[in-house]
Amino acid sequence: MSNLNLSVAVGDYDRNRPLINGAVCIDGVDPVFMTLSPEEIFFRAFRSVDFDICELSLSSFTVKTALGDCPYVGIPAFVSKAFRHTSIYVRTDRIKEPKDLKGRKVGVPEYQLTANVWARAILEDDYGVTPADIHWIRGGIEEAGRPEKITVKLPPGVRLDNAPEGATISALLDRGDIDGFIAPRPPSFIERGHPNVGWLFRDPTAAAKDWYKRTGIFPIMHLIGIRRTLAEKHPWLPVAVFKAFEQSKTAALAALSDTSATKVTLPFIEETLKSVRELMGRDFWSYGVEPNRKGLEAFLHHHHSQGLSPRLMKVEEMFHPSVYETFKL
Repeated sequence: MSNLNLSVAVGDYDRNRPLINGAVCIDGVDPVFMTLSPEEIFFRAFRSVDFDICELSLSSFTVKTALGDCPYVGIPAFVSKAFRHTSIYVRTDRIKEPKDLKGRKVGVPEYQLTANVWARAILEDDYGVTPADIHWIRGGIEEAGRPEKITVKLPPGVRLDNAPEGATISALLDRGDIDGFIAPRPPSFIERGHPNVGWLFRDPTAAAKDWYKRTGIFPIMHLIGIRRTLAEKHPWLPVAVFKAFEQSKTAALAALSDTSATKVTLPFIEETLKSVRELMGRDFWSYGVEPNRKGLEAFLHHHHSQGLSPRLMKVEEMFHPSVYETFKL
């Protein structure tokens, strides 16, 4: 029997590269890799189902799964995780602390983005700032006219308006027409510096570490999806894909630990790795359901309470049944 020839769309991350360059193989598959931006992958995956295997937004996947019309089944290979304290930018001449966001205008590229779900969870849980306390303005980060990939119906009291025609939320923040900005990417003008725009959390690393110590959660952003029709036709495929992504991540972490010549173009890698392991343990970037159950349950709770999923999803509904257990020697 010949291998399946399948398209695989993922980001060009160190944890994916052993797969992309062929050092790690997917059993039974001859993959055609496309390394694309998350925005392009997600748009094409949910609008036209372009890929056989691909990286998916956890939020968009949850919306579609809750509605019962997701074209992909989930695999708990969480190729993107991030603390989202760095995703909240504000006009520092007006906003000094989180509670100052109440009654203010805050830009978002799409309301349902995973990063925004986590950022709103932080604001609500830790500072009492609810989604209804903010006037949300939706628009592209750098290009006007960005649409929501998935239509969502927000709860009563949550106000979401489109940015003025031709405007971006970066430009609105730059000139002070909005008071804040929450997105996976920063506004581009930050690289040039801005006297009145900066992070809401002046030391976001310290804020994230404190949050992790209290919650034990490293927020999940993206998972891997397999076209549902393929998983139904080839029931061995989900485990093969999960196994390969796990092996790829393991290889990447082994390379990161080899500090004879660091693999990342950044100083203090050895020190940072030591600090992260002391805080989060050696398996700080875990894949699989059980090591991530607490984070998944917290996300699903907030996703539903923010009005993005029509019902409260259970973790067991999110992933292909075959990936919940694996063999042991």
